Amino acid sequence: MARPRPHIKAMRPTPSIIRVVDLETTGPAPPQHGVCEIGWQDVALGADGRWELSGDGGNRMVNPGRPMPPITQAIHHIRDEDVADAPWWHDVARQVLDPWPRRVALAAHRADFEQVFCTPALTHGAEWICTWKCALRLWPDSPSFSNQVLRYWRKPEGLVHERGLPAHRAFPDAYVTAFHLRDMLNEASLAQLLEWSRLPGLLPRVRYGPDRGKDWREIDEDSLIGFLTDRDPDIRFTAETEMARRRGGGNVGRPSPQDLLL
Repeated sequence: MARPRPHIKAMRPTPSIIRVVDLETTGPAPPQHGVCEIGWQDVALGADGRWELSGDGGNRMVNPGRPMPPITQAIHHIRDEDVADAPWWHDVARQVLDPWPRRVALAAHRADFEQVFCTPALTHGAEWICTWKCALRLWPDSPSFSNQVLRYWRKPEGLVHERGLPAHRAFPDAYVTAFHLRDMLNEASLAQLLEWSRLPGLLPRVRYGPDRGKDWREIDEDSLIGFLTDRDPDIRFTAETEMARRRGGGNVGRPSPQDLLL
């Protein structure tokens, strides 16, 4: 007689995550400047196919190996004595940035800044989502595209106000960004967000000059041609894209629902 098999409880697979990170630093450019704090908050794909925040997130203080300039202290209020006994960046970075095997990508608001310090060697070659670039595409009507303006303009469901404070500290900023990312992932595909993030920013409105504040589709061609050689890569890319649209190939502004399903 065959022995009955023991009942084995089915294990739910561990969900894939995108880890949102935020850095506070002594300045914008290594090796002259260093990281003094990193914060993170995960966003996970649920069984229902919807993305939601996952886990409590966290932060780690980091010894930047150099004095904290007053001009940056005035932004994040991290003092030299706050990081004097903290670990070095190379002792913190990999364990936060590369939670293998769950992580499918990293994300940050204006991710170009984080990527300067979070090099491929530290991230295991992770792909990045820039929530700033994606917000330009998905929510072009926003009055501005900073992390905090988007927070108060959109009022993401479930965001606990106090948990997202103080601004300009690593965990609160990562927490707020994670809500933007969650809503983006539930509006557009992961592949689409990654594609937009690899490109320069596509600006919905002109930043300066006589046409400041206008939709790019509203300005005359002579003005548009002047922006094609702008030093700012986002402005130049936007002008090139608008020119291509006028020539019958390309689009500027809010994407169509079909575009979002890429």
